[in-house]
Amino acid sequence: MEEHGKKLGMLNIFGLGLGGAIGSGIFVLLGFGIGYTGRSIVLVCVGGCLFMLLAYMYNVIMSSMFVFKGGDYSQKALLFNPTMTGFSATMALVNSMAMSSYALGMVNYISAVFPGVAPFTRPVAILIMTLFFASTLRGSRFITLLENAMTVILIGAIAIFVVFGMPQVRPDYFSNADGGFFHGGFAGFVSAIAIMGWACQGTTMAPVSMVAVTEKPKKTIPLAILWITVALAVIYGVMSIVAAGVLPYDQVAGANLGATAKVIFPNSIYIMFVLGGGVFAIATSLLGGIAMFRYPLMKIAEDGWLPPVFKKTTKNGFPWVIQLAFYLLSVMPILLGFSLDSIISLVMIPSMVMNVYLNMACITLPKKYPDQWKKCALRMPIPVYNIICVLSAACAGVVAFNLFKDLKGKDIIASIVILAICAGFSLLRIHTGAVKKEFLEENKKAIIVQALADDEE
Repeated sequence: MEEHGKKLGMLNIFGLGLGGAIGSGIFVLLGFGIGYTGRSIVLVCVGGCLFMLLAYMYNVIMSSMFVFKGGDYSQKALLFNPTMTGFSATMALVNSMAMSSYALGMVNYISAVFPGVAPFTRPVAILIMTLFFASTLRGSRFITLLENAMTVILIGAIAIFVVFGMPQVRPDYFSNADGGFFHGGFAGFVSAIAIMGWACQGTTMAPVSMVAVTEKPKKTIPLAILWITVALAVIYGVMSIVAAGVLPYDQVAGANLGATAKVIFPNSIYIMFVLGGGVFAIATSLLGGIAMFRYPLMKIAEDGWLPPVFKKTTKNGFPWVIQLAFYLLSVMPILLGFSLDSIISLVMIPSMVMNVYLNMACITLPKKYPDQWKKCALRMPIPVYNIICVLSAACAGVVAFNLFKDLKGKDIIASIVILAICAGFSLLRIHTGAVKKEFLEENKKAIIVQALADDEE
């Protein structure tokens, strides 16, 4: 097994984490962020990476105290009470709705090169979802080969976007003489951070999942996350300068990177950028999400949070019920006509509500686990630690509030319904005995025993 082989070092984790953090969000959402704040989007992207690091601070804190083989799943299981554990489990299904945003984003980029596709956005997006779900039937190796090829092309596309674009950025970029810097004032700036949170939130996810195979993880993982955050802020910062600084505000607000690319590139390179950069960036996220989502969903079904039918598999072990439910939830926002930014908000709001709880729950860790706190790589005076936890919870709360307030009619109703369903379903499964509180407590104990046994410090 990999755990008994050579452990991963700082450079390994940094490369893996940065590659996972740079994804479709910047290609899909940058125009929406510009729409809120104008050319100050560069400050949003740089500050947003740090802001979202705080919103996910529980990942950093717990990685510096424990060695969890289960990564984020184990962290949440340890911190949550029974109701919140069920809320988190149900949210895994809700998160599958975000897959539809990838399909819509791909159609937007394809339409830039082939305008005839635009009138058929919904059916084409559903077709894309169907084809990508079907590709997972070929197995993980096939998916990995596709991912690796598209990632190489994606990195090249980002590089040429910056190289071609920076010389063409207007010299008065940071001037507000035309009202293009801080276009929406402070409120618009905060709203831009909230909507760009989807693009900036990936700095902690890949490193946390690799804790069990990392050398000196309680030091390496937190430090790697910090360096990943800085690197992502720089990359997103220069991309945002090009995206917002070449054309006037009204030509890029709400548009994808293709609008700027069409101006800075010769036509042949423009087509290559749109297809190889925009489409492949989104495709890697969509394919990776479809491939990986089913595993936590299988674990959730095994733990009793989903009805027994969800545990059914084919003779080859393919979880067809889970994958079918995943597919139907993924295409539902497309069928209902939700906009791309609304879909992101509907998924992000419950996630940030959970993060408020998780960051506040971290306050209890030093008292509950004093031995681990003494060996914590981030150990600091308790009052300072408590302030950081509260500040982190506040950051997550600010994102959730601003995403919610910017929703429209049916989106507000949908958001409230999603939160109610997640909480209600959790309570129902506990009340009916499908999931027993005793099991959850035993699970917590098992996680702690494993974490302490694997502690390398």
